[in-house]
Amino acid sequence: MKSLFSILLLCLSFQAMASDELYRLGVGDLIKVQVYDEPELSLETRVSDSGSIDYPFLGSIALKGRTLREVKQSIHDGLLDGYLVNPNVYVSVVEYRPYFINGEVIASGGYPFHPGLTVNKAITIAGGFTERASKTKIFVSSSDEPNSEPTRVSLLHRIQPGDIITVEESFF
Repeated sequence: MKSLFSILLLCLSFQAMASDELYRLGVGDLIKVQVYDEPELSLETRVSDSGSIDYPFLGSIALKGRTLREVKQSIHDGLLDGYLVNPNVYVSVVEYRPYFINGEVIASGGYPFHPGLTVNKAITIAGGFTERASKTKIFVSSSDEPNSEPTRVSLLHRIQPGDIITVEESFF
């Protein structure tokens, strides 16, 4: 039983690492930058409305749309260029930007994102469907792409930080 539990934890940690490697940062994400043995270069900061952060010695760094690996490499290269001999940089997401849900749910609004969140779970967090809600007319659009058309999705669809979920009204 213990080994089964250990295997499950290992699989979940690999899944989280894989999703972090694919995740693209956006406005409102809270990140942590750590540089081994350099506490003055370690910080926790939120990605600004302009999509960047201010970092010691390097100034403004654009993060919006970049992966954690890309940000880590950018900071590493910047510190390597005249500041540190071999900087050991680690970048992680402390808090994802929220997702939003509106339409025929009990409590529409913005909610904290958690990896693995599905439309069904998001609706549950928002208090569930109203009596008039359609359980099949659910649309998701990305706040990262304001001109994109909403996509019709199922309850099992995985959402991303910044997504906007709209639950339509049922006519029957």
